[in-house]
Amino acid sequence: MNTISKFVVLVSLCLIANTTVAQETQVDSTKTKGVAYKTKELEALKERIKEEEREFLKTEVELINKRLEAKAISEEEAEQMKKEAAKKRALNIENRIAIIDNKLELLNRNEVYYDDIEDGQLRFGLNIGKFSGFSVPRNGKPKKYDKRTTSDFVWAMGFNNAIGDGQKIGDAYNFLNSGFVELGVAWKTRVLKESNFIRLKYGFSFQWNKLTPKDDRYFVQDGNVTSLEMFPGDLKESEFRITNLVIPIHFEFGPSKKIERKDYFRYSTSKHFKIGIGGYAGVNIGTQQKLRYKEDGDRVTQKIRRSYNATPFVYGLSGYVGYGPLSVYAKYDLNPMFENQSFDQHNLSIGFRFDLD
Repeated sequence: MNTISKFVVLVSLCLIANTTVAQETQVDSTKTKGVAYKTKELEALKERIKEEEREFLKTEVELINKRLEAKAISEEEAEQMKKEAAKKRALNIENRIAIIDNKLELLNRNEVYYDDIEDGQLRFGLNIGKFSGFSVPRNGKPKKYDKRTTSDFVWAMGFNNAIGDGQKIGDAYNFLNSGFVELGVAWKTRVLKESNFIRLKYGFSFQWNKLTPKDDRYFVQDGNVTSLEMFPGDLKESEFRITNLVIPIHFEFGPSKKIERKDYFRYSTSKHFKIGIGGYAGVNIGTQQKLRYKEDGDRVTQKIRRSYNATPFVYGLSGYVGYGPLSVYAKYDLNPMFENQSFDQHNLSIGFRFDLD
C-alpha cells in the first residue's frame, strides 16, 4: 500500500470515528432532553391530580346537598357522607401521587417511560356513601343531578305555498313542486320545577322557502314593484327561493317519563305525545330566482340573486303535533313576502318535523 493510500484510509477511519461519536452524543443528548421533559410533565401532573380530586369532592358535596334539599337523606346522613367523601379524596390524592413517584423512579433508573394504562385514560369512580356505580373520565365531569335544559337537532321539510286576499293554495304556485326545508338547533327547558309537562323550546333555524310559479311565469323586479309576468320565451322551469335565519320559540306540552337513578334523574319524551305552539322572528339572508329555458336551440340555466323587494324582517306563527321525535308541522309568515306591494302574499308551509335528541 503506497503512502497516498495509507493517508486516505487513515482520514476515512478518523471521519467514521468522529461521526459515530457525534451520533452517540446526539442520541445521548436527545435521550437526556426526553427524560427531563417527561420528568417535568410528571411533576406537573401531581398538581393536576390534587386539583382534580378537589373538583371531584366539590361535585360530590353538591350532589349530597341536592339529595338533602330533596329530603332523600337527613342532615346527619349528609354530614357523614361528606366526611367519607373528603377522606376518600384525600386517600386518592395520596395513592395517585404515589403512582407518579414510582413512575419517576422508573424513568430516572431506566431512562424509559412506562405507561401501563391500555386506553391512555384514567377513570375514577364517583361514590357517595353507599351509592356507587358511575365513573367519570379524569378530565371530565359527572352527570348533573337535575338537568333542566337539553338540546336537539331540528329538521323539517314539506310543501310550501303563498296565499293572499282571495287567493287559495295552488292558485299561483305549483303545490307539489314548491317546498320548504328547515335546519336548526333547539334547546328545551323545563318550565316547572317538579313537572315536565310544560317545556320552553327555543333556538335558531335556517329556512329555505321555494315557490314554483305556474303558467310559464317568473318574478320581475321593476324598481320597488315585484310582479309575476309571462316569460318571453320557451320556459322549462321557474323557481323562486327565499332564505331566512330565524329564532323560533315554542311552548311544548305533553307527558313524559321520569327516569330516576341513584345520583341523578331525567325526563324522557321519546315515546310520548306532544304539541308545540309558538312562533318565530328573524331576517331574510338571501333571495334567488332560477330559470331554465331554451334560447336559440340551447338550454340555458340562469340564477339571479337580488332583493326582489323581499321583506327583510320576517316573523310568523308555527306549531307542531306529534309523537316522539316525529311531528306534523306548519308555519305561516305574518309578514308579506314583498314590501310595498299593492297585493300582499304570505308564505305558508306544511310538512313534517324531526326533533333529534
